[in-house]
This record gives sequence, C-alpha cells and structure tokens, in this order.
Amino acid sequence: MDFLAQMAAALVLSALLSVVAYKMRMLTLGGAVASMFVGYIVGLFGSFEWLVVLILFTAVGLVATRMNIGEKIASGLQEGTAGERTYKNVLGVGLPPCTVAVAYMLINRFIGNEYDLELTVAFLSTLAVAAADTLASEVGVKDGRVWLITNLRRVKRGTNGGISPLGTGAAFAGSLVTAVIGWLIIYKELDLAMGVPILMGLAGCFLDSLLGATLESHGVISKYTNNCVTAIAGAGLGFLAVFLIW
Repeated sequence: MDFLAQMAAALVLSALLSVVAYKMRMLTLGGAVASMFVGYIVGLFGSFEWLVVLILFTAVGLVATRMNIGEKIASGLQEGTAGERTYKNVLGVGLPPCTVAVAYMLINRFIGNEYDLELTVAFLSTLAVAAADTLASEVGVKDGRVWLITNLRRVKRGTNGGISPLGTGAAFAGSLVTAVIGWLIIYKELDLAMGVPILMGLAGCFLDSLLGATLESHGVISKYTNNCVTAIAGAGLGFLAVFLIW
C-alpha cells in the first residue's frame, strides 16, 4: 500500500470506528476525537496491519466495558455514567501505540527496517497490556475474591491494586488473544517471538495493579497515567527482550 492510500485508509477507518462508538454511546465526543487521532497516527506512521489490530483491540475493549453494565452501574464500578469512555481513557491506552508507531516511522526512515520485529513486538505489547488490564477490570469485577497485590489482604471489588482469580485469568486471556491475533494479522504465521507480547501483557497488568495500590491510591498518578506508563514499560521490555534473544 502506497503512502497516500495508507493515509486515506487510516483516516477513513479510524473515523468510522470513532463515529460508530460515539453513536453507540461507548465514547464521549472527546473520546471519539481522541480515538480517531490515535487510529490515524498508528495507521499513518505504523502500518495498515497495525491499524487493523488496533481497531480489533478497541472493539473488544469497548464490548468488554459494556458487559454486565447494569451490575457495574449498581455497584458504582462503571466508567463514566454508563460505561462510556472519555478522551482521558482513550489517550491513556492510545498514546503508547502512537509512540511506537512514530518511532517505527523514524527508525525505518533514518536507520532501516532491521528493527522491524522488535518494534512490532513493542507495538503488540502496548495493546496486550491494555487488553489485559481492560479485561482484568471489566471481567474481574464480577469476582468477589479480591486481594491487594502489595500485602495479599482481602479488599473490596474495584479497589486500586486488587487482584482476583477471575481477573487474572481474564488478563491472561486478553493478552494471549491480542498477541496471537495481532501476530497473525501482521505476519500471517505463528512464531515463538509472539510469546513476548503475551508475557508483557500479563506483566504490565500486574505492574498496573502494583502502581494502583501504591502511587495511584495515594494520588501521585492518575489511572490514565498508570495505563500509559505500564503500556510503555511493556513496549520497552518487549523490544529489549526481542533485541537480546532473537
């Protein structure tokens, strides 16, 4: 796909997803604008395949957010007033893949494509972390068996830093599915290297819980900053792992 076609495809697909999500009240207006920005940057500076993976991840995340929304609202555990996500939610998980996409463009232009595998793993790692965290929160909230990650004391559902068996299982499933499907879309075949973003997704989710129980619960960082930092950490560690091993 040439650059102009890629630019047009990125704009059309990211705009379409944002409008649909806004019309379905899954995103606020600001969230829809932020979503279009993220999709456009990833599709423009990364690749069309990266954008497809991002769209699939976004769709799954929004569906997970709407699951059992009545129960979440009754418990006060929903996003926004009815599960809708704002620009802060979108940018919290969207800036890391945007950062990797811009790095991908710059490195390919000035150095070459010798780091294509490392950067692709870094990109998938950002989405795997976000998917793991989203499903751990949205699905794990149904599990009443919650322990604080720092001291393993029982806490209430929705507590920052709380982990549960159901949430951990959902996190692993989200990371696994995101990495495997993303890998197949980008490379069209399976490879051992796809295990890296799977592990980074789960590790990033636990790091999110750790920061949630410490810095976030004390007001040092917001949950959006937490989401962004942990996804960047997953990307960096994923890049380093592939660089050192493959």
